[in-house]
Amino acid sequence: MANETAKPNFFQKIGRFFKNLGLRIANSFKMMYHELKKVTWPSRKELRNYTLVVIAFMVATGIIIGLIDAGASALIQLITH
Repeated sequence: MANETAKPNFFQKIGRFFKNLGLRIANSFKMMYHELKKVTWPSRKELRNYTLVVIAFMVATGIIIGLIDAGASALIQLITH
């Protein structure tokens, strides 16, 4: 007679894990779908503006890093020669 209140063994835990795995994955996607319905998506004009701001920021950052790199290289050249 098996004890119903006994702690499940390793194999029972593994079995439950795989049994519930599909349900947990499906539930995650269902919750994600419901959350995405709540999102306020930007308009095409707003998206274009945001994209241009990001590209401008990346170009400015690239120029600043390039100038710092060129200055550091010139300084190293002065020190080593």
